[in-house]
Amino acid sequence: MSNVQIGSPYPLGATWDGLGVNFALFSESATRVELCLFDHPDATHESARFELREQTDQVWHGYLPGIQPGQLYGYRVHGPYDPSAGHRFNPAKVTLDPYAKAIGRVTRWGDENFGYTVGNPAEDLARDDRDNAATAPLAAVIDPAFTWGDDRPPKTPWHDTIIYETHVKGLTIQHPEVPESLRGTYLGLASQPVIRHLKGLGVTAVELMPVHHHVIERHLVDRGLSNYWGYSTLSYFAPDARYAASTSPADAVREFKIMVRALHAAGMEVILDVVYNHTAEGNHLGPTLSLRGIDNAAYYRVSAEDRRYYVDFTGCGNTLDMTHPHVLQLIMDSLRYWILEMHVDGFRFDLASALARELFAVNRLAAFFDIIHQDPVISQVKLIAEPWDLGDGGYQVGNFPVRWAEWNGKYRDAVRGFWRGDGGAVSELATRLAGSADLYGHSGRLPYASINFITAHDGFTLQDLVSYNEKHNEANLENGADGENHNLSWNCGAEGPTDDPAILALRERQKRNLLATLLFSQGVPMIRGGDELSQTQRGNNNAYCQDNEISWTNWNLTPEQARFLEFCRRVIRIRQESTALRPRRFLHGNRVRGSDIKDITWFAPSGKEMTEHDWNQPMARCLGVRLVSEEDAENGTGDTPNTLLLLFNAYHEPVPFRLPALGSEERWELLLDTIDDRAPLKSRRATVRYPLEARSVVVLRRRKL
Repeated sequence: MSNVQIGSPYPLGATWDGLGVNFALFSESATRVELCLFDHPDATHESARFELREQTDQVWHGYLPGIQPGQLYGYRVHGPYDPSAGHRFNPAKVTLDPYAKAIGRVTRWGDENFGYTVGNPAEDLARDDRDNAATAPLAAVIDPAFTWGDDRPPKTPWHDTIIYETHVKGLTIQHPEVPESLRGTYLGLASQPVIRHLKGLGVTAVELMPVHHHVIERHLVDRGLSNYWGYSTLSYFAPDARYAASTSPADAVREFKIMVRALHAAGMEVILDVVYNHTAEGNHLGPTLSLRGIDNAAYYRVSAEDRRYYVDFTGCGNTLDMTHPHVLQLIMDSLRYWILEMHVDGFRFDLASALARELFAVNRLAAFFDIIHQDPVISQVKLIAEPWDLGDGGYQVGNFPVRWAEWNGKYRDAVRGFWRGDGGAVSELATRLAGSADLYGHSGRLPYASINFITAHDGFTLQDLVSYNEKHNEANLENGADGENHNLSWNCGAEGPTDDPAILALRERQKRNLLATLLFSQGVPMIRGGDELSQTQRGNNNAYCQDNEISWTNWNLTPEQARFLEFCRRVIRIRQESTALRPRRFLHGNRVRGSDIKDITWFAPSGKEMTEHDWNQPMARCLGVRLVSEEDAENGTGDTPNTLLLLFNAYHEPVPFRLPALGSEERWELLLDTIDDRAPLKSRRATVRYPLEARSVVVLRRRKL
């Protein structure tokens, strides 16, 4: 291996060409950059060090012939250590390449990983000169070659999409039919038992909680806990090797690709939950692992009043500076990499409002959105925002631009409120059932902009939602200070586990009500993985640090849980088979072509259309909605347009619901009644009044005799 050659400033990162590797690192304020090569993950010092003397457009670069895939490396970056000016260079610290495609060694905690002297009265103002070569995270050079075969993105239309949010490890770690060596891995998720379950359920997209390499924070390690969720990213290009069956860094990349290829072959898309709003380096007292030591002032938003501190819109200590062109380049390069090289189909952006902040306020016309919209690659995949952050004005539900879908927090709150029995919830529920046109219609967006959900990774599971009134986060060792304070009062009886058959029956019915409401709403439903299996977290509504049975999916189902799983499959089938539940545009009560009825009509229990008086009843908890598929009418599909009648009763007592009149040759056919988790008999049919039981959902379909 000869000395470093000039090389190229692009592409950034480490690029193997078959003969050697080009290394390129951006740092606009560095005075010197050294490339460090390591022979083994357990090495305590680098085996070789090369100065990258070439600098082009603030990119330091060099080419080393003879370097092969698998080579471990890091950087020592020289420059001023002046926190008050925003600079935290420290060449005693080996830093991770922001463009690392694989991780060869994870962070091994020690005081030497901090750029300042931990415990010093001057805190971070005093530079620490201890070498961290033995404990720093290291990157690995990869060969990106992979045989994709005839892999094609499913490109499921938004209106046909059903999202399944899950965790790579948690979904498979306890699956009895997955080979033990593959449990908890990308290959485990790609295994036939898991794909068979997902296909049988009927979901069309798997949304993976963060798979970018993340750090398990020191304070969690010290308490015997883990960052299970993974929202503490350190590398935006490297799939987390902890979810790989093999110990080889390159195999983590290969196994991720195998997983994507297998899910695509089964007709399912892969969406990644990505955390571009902050990194694992935390606040000014956090470690120096990557960006902080490479160019702190360029990558992070520092306070204008005192550049020693960070602007924190995320609650995680720092915020990436989206006004800096190289930060934008980092994110765009990362997104394109996962689309083009890893074949993923979309992204869910964590705390996406933080990405839209240019000066301080959230700006719908931020450069981040402009760049994505003009990008010929990124603009063509599914883009989902978590439309809030923790800064002032950060709650931005309904305010993201066209092409974006959003987690609809107002939908979640409205549906929970209705089934909890809150007063005045009927009008809000109707708006959310109909796709939330009030949030998305004014800007030219379509119903798919609303990602509807009842539960997600953050909060109670569906089982716990109807079983607990208070959080039970004792296992997190934070004295109950973490997680939201729900005080839900679901009137489902005893707190937590119980043997009372009446309480258990009510909980099961409420689960069916919530899930049915979700699948029968217009917009895109998202199911929290494990809810279909009645997963409990024992009342923990913030299980981010529980990499154990609290969070892992349990596949050993009781007969009752197996029935609920079958109910979930049936509800999803009803949605898939009815175009009336999947309109491509908002329904506004217009007459349907070829029909004498409107595309959407709301009914009171009297059988009459809802009036202003009905909508404004503070204690109203029952309504019906008739949906007519305009698509069927326009295409001449079937003998009549697909027409469904949905009835919702959140009262604790039955309500006799008068059904809308039909023609003499027609009838209402019962498809589902959540009072009973078994499939209705085909001979059952509704007459003039339907006995709508307490706390139930009913679905009826118009049929010709």
